[in-house]
Amino acid sequence: MARTAFQKFFAPAKKLLPRTVWSKMRALGTAMIAPVRFSIKTGHWKSSLQATARSASGSPIPWYTYPAIDFLGQRNFKDRNILEFGGGQSTLWWSARARSVLTVEENVEWVASLRSRIGGNVSLHYVPAEDTTRNIEPVRAVLDANAITKFDIIVIDGHLREELTSLVFDYLAPSGALLLDNAEGYGIYDALKKRNCRRIDFYGFAPGVILRHCTSLVFVDDCFLLQSDVPIADIEAGS
Repeated sequence: MARTAFQKFFAPAKKLLPRTVWSKMRALGTAMIAPVRFSIKTGHWKSSLQATARSASGSPIPWYTYPAIDFLGQRNFKDRNILEFGGGQSTLWWSARARSVLTVEENVEWVASLRSRIGGNVSLHYVPAEDTTRNIEPVRAVLDANAITKFDIIVIDGHLREELTSLVFDYLAPSGALLLDNAEGYGIYDALKKRNCRRIDFYGFAPGVILRHCTSLVFVDDCFLLQSDVPIADIEAGS
């Protein structure tokens, strides 16, 4: 395991000071430094100041919880097709990693902002949300017209989440998974509880967000994201 700069800095003090003094110093230092270090290392500090989701280096990251981002960041998506409802920083993040990305966005300003920044492997569609009728047929029309009709990852982070969660199982590839952001709300659980599926919940903070929430991974059968040949990375060693 990689030693942090904090551990290296205080190593001499640990050898010289009595255990009781050192323990109190260490506890106080951990309490003060850990939150600041988390905010800087994850990019939470930068994301908060810039009101957008960015890593510590400034590159775009999804607005999912950090445990979910860390989990996904260790997986290989180069031959995978992604469908996402709710475009933004996540679109840029997926575009750099996946074979193709189909993005359905309900906010016309977000669409305009993304068009000049997306890669050639992204198909971006503006579909307003029908909040009154909660009609998702325009979304279904976009999916059925797309050349790719089965997706390895389907992200629901916008639009009519309860209705779309029910819909997208028909478009999920074998061994694929749904990624449901803010899964604790929007009626998402109601859309899942009658399904024969399994779920992993990633609770935690997200970029530039003050409250913890949940990003859930949902799958029906075997999921390619859970294959045992994925190494367990030492995230600190790569930071």
